[in-house]
Amino acid sequence: MDDQRWMRRAVELTHLCPRSETAFAVGAVIVSSGVEIASGYSRDTDPYVHAEESALLRAAGDARLREATLYSTLEPCSKRGSRPHATCVSLIIAAGIPRVVIAWREPDIFVTCEGIALLTAAGVEVVELPEFAGPAMEANAHLIG
Repeated sequence: MDDQRWMRRAVELTHLCPRSETAFAVGAVIVSSGVEIASGYSRDTDPYVHAEESALLRAAGDARLREATLYSTLEPCSKRGSRPHATCVSLIIAAGIPRVVIAWREPDIFVTCEGIALLTAAGVEVVELPEFAGPAMEANAHLIG
């Protein structure tokens, strides 16, 4: 696994996110066998789309998802106001992605996130790369002080 390479790519995507006062800037990349299947970032296709959701929509139906790793700069959401039935956790589980790598855990600013716990309970391996937390937070400095 080249986790650092793909997390750097996800961090780069955070800088493309339109700024928001009510949502985090997140980048996500889906990788299988060392090849990028899809990527996305917060608000890249509409004002409410999450990074993981965007990447998963681009990769919909790809059989490689069952062997893929999803890299996200933030813990995938377990609650959301804009699309309550389409949390990133539920979309990841439904896609059959077996492994998720994150840079930092979602702080309790907008919601209390249980993404890691729910993914782990569903049998998804979750890896945290804390060395990427700082770079992933840069695009969110206005939210986290």
